[in-house]
Amino acid sequence: MNNLGKDPLENIGYISIGEDIREKIGEFTIDPDIMLPIEFPPGQEKISTENITWEAIISAMLRILAYKPEHENADYFREFILAVKPDIKNELTEAGILKARNKDFDIAIEIFMALEGLFPDSSLPKLNLALTYEDRAYQYEKLEKIELSDKYMELAFSTYKRALNIDPENPQIHYNLAHFYLRQNSFEKAREYLKTFLEYSDDYRKKKEAQKIIKEINETGLMDKLFKEAFDYIKMGKEEEGIKKIRKFLDKHSDVWNAWFLLGWGYRRLGMYKEGKDAFQKALQLHTPLPDTLNELAICLMELGDFDESFKKLSDALKLEPDNTKVISNMGILSLKMGNEDEAKKYFRTVLEIDKNDSVAKEYLKKIHT
Repeated sequence: MNNLGKDPLENIGYISIGEDIREKIGEFTIDPDIMLPIEFPPGQEKISTENITWEAIISAMLRILAYKPEHENADYFREFILAVKPDIKNELTEAGILKARNKDFDIAIEIFMALEGLFPDSSLPKLNLALTYEDRAYQYEKLEKIELSDKYMELAFSTYKRALNIDPENPQIHYNLAHFYLRQNSFEKAREYLKTFLEYSDDYRKKKEAQKIIKEINETGLMDKLFKEAFDYIKMGKEEEGIKKIRKFLDKHSDVWNAWFLLGWGYRRLGMYKEGKDAFQKALQLHTPLPDTLNELAICLMELGDFDESFKKLSDALKLEPDNTKVISNMGILSLKMGNEDEAKKYFRTVLEIDKNDSVAKEYLKKIHT
C-alpha cells in the first residue's frame, strides 16, 4: 500500500469557514460548523490562502476516505465531493486504470482506495483495487520479493471478500477470485468460484473458458494435494522438498504440463539448468507455448551457454506478450552475456519505459555504466 510504515494522513489539517457561509451547491448546503480538511506542505503548520481551493479540499477529503473511511465526517465529505464533482466516479476510475496499466501502482491503489471510501456500497472500486493489489503482488513475485508479494496477495484477497460481501451474485467477482486462486495453484478453490461464476454469468466467451478450466482440473489430477504442496514448498524456497512432491505427483499424472513446469521451476531455482531445461521442454510438448514457460526455458538455455536457442525462446515469448518486462529484462541479460552492452542497454531502457520502478533493469543499467 502507498506510504507503508508512515501515517498517510500526517499532513492533513483542518480549516474553518465563516459562520455566515451556508453556500448551496445544487441540493447540498455547506455546513460551516464542520471543519474542512486540507493537506499542508510537509513540515509546515500553515498554508497560504491561495492554496486553499475546492480542489485542494476535495483532494484532502478523498485522502481521508481512502485511509480512514470511518472518519466522523465521512458521510458529509461524500456528499460534499459528489455535489462539487458529480462525475468523479468515472474520472477517478479511468485515472486509476491508466495508472495501473502504466504500473504506477502506488497512485492507482490510492485512487481506488479513495473510490472505495467514497462509494462504500459499490463493488466496482473494490474489484479494481483488488486487481491492482494482485498486479503489485506479481511484480514483487517477479523480483522474488516473496514477503511483499504475499502481503499484496493478502490485501487482494481481503478486498475481493469485501466486494463479495456487498455483491454476492456479481459474476465478475467470482471470475476474478477463480483466477486469483488459479495463479496460486489452489485448484479446488478456483473450481468452486468458477462453478458459482457459471451460475450467475451470461458472458458466453468467459463461460466457455470457465467450463474448459473446470474440465482440465477434473481430468488432470490438479486437485491432488501433492501439486499444491509442491508449489508452496518451491515458492517458500524449499525447492528440494517441492521437487520430491511434484515428482510423486508426476508418477501418477505424467501428462500434466503444469507439473512439468513446476518441476522445471524448482530445478531452475536450484541452478540445475539441464534438469530444468528438460522439464520445461516437456511442458512445451504437452501444452501450447506460454510466455512464462518460454522465458523459464530461455533462462536455462542461457545458463547452459546455448545463447542462440535462448534468444529464439525469448523472441517467441515476446511475440505472445510484447510488454512482458521479465522477458525483456532477460533479453538484456542475454545481450550482456553475448558481450553486446549497447543492445542490453536498449532492452533495460525499454523495461523502464514500461515500468519505471523495475529494480532489475535499474540495477543492470547501473552495473553497465560503472
